[in-house]
Amino acid sequence: MDKKTLSRDGTPLAYTRTGQGPAVVLVSGAMSTGATVAPLAGLLSGGFSVVVYDRRGRGESGDTPPYTVQREVEDLAALIDAVGGQAALYGISSGGALVLEAAASGLPVSKVAVYETPFAVYEGGAEERAEYTERLTAALAEDRRGDAVELFLRLTGLAEEMIQGARQSPMWSGMESIAPSLAYDNAVMGDGLLPRHRLASIPVPVLAVAGDASPAWLREATQAVAETAPEGTYRSLEGQTHMVDPQVLAPVLAEFFTR
Repeated sequence: MDKKTLSRDGTPLAYTRTGQGPAVVLVSGAMSTGATVAPLAGLLSGGFSVVVYDRRGRGESGDTPPYTVQREVEDLAALIDAVGGQAALYGISSGGALVLEAAASGLPVSKVAVYETPFAVYEGGAEERAEYTERLTAALAEDRRGDAVELFLRLTGLAEEMIQGARQSPMWSGMESIAPSLAYDNAVMGDGLLPRHRLASIPVPVLAVAGDASPAWLREATQAVAETAPEGTYRSLEGQTHMVDPQVLAPVLAEFFTR
């Protein structure tokens, strides 16, 4: 990250801006930094001025307690202001929930695209998310970062043997270092259910994208976002999962942001 701007509460936000054209801000999801969406930024920079940033509490950005979702919305407001006063937004996974909330909050946003925001549209989803919140809060309060990461990986549906394999991998220490930000993504997701009232208030076009190889509930959640937003559109990407290939996604986003 080669630039910094200050959010309303004084938190420094590290970001990089590449390319020329209308501004597009990319927002990463849980357990990730701006580096996660950097490959996508490179593919979009031919036609857009693309902003990649580290969300508060991770990477090179600062943090200021106490955390609230509104502060992350203010972070996006500061970034948009730093790059000219208006931008399109893209968010993946829980980052999608953040950009949808930012648009519903009235930020100067032209369009919003999301990829597989994991709202719990299935039966028992509210109870599952409530239990996750309770256990995550306890693990982080006791600084059991590894347990917090495990809870999150189980929530995503990762098999137990893969979770235990991840614990033995070199990447585990990095995952533990960013574990406190899991509470932030959990807060952004609210009660985990589709925020129908907020989505219905978004005044700009929304593109909701899912991979056709992703679990059915993720595809259904994505479709529900498109159906609830007043100007929502749903797109399915052939052969893609939650770990979407930037080469496949970039042309779809570019077409949406230029129409």
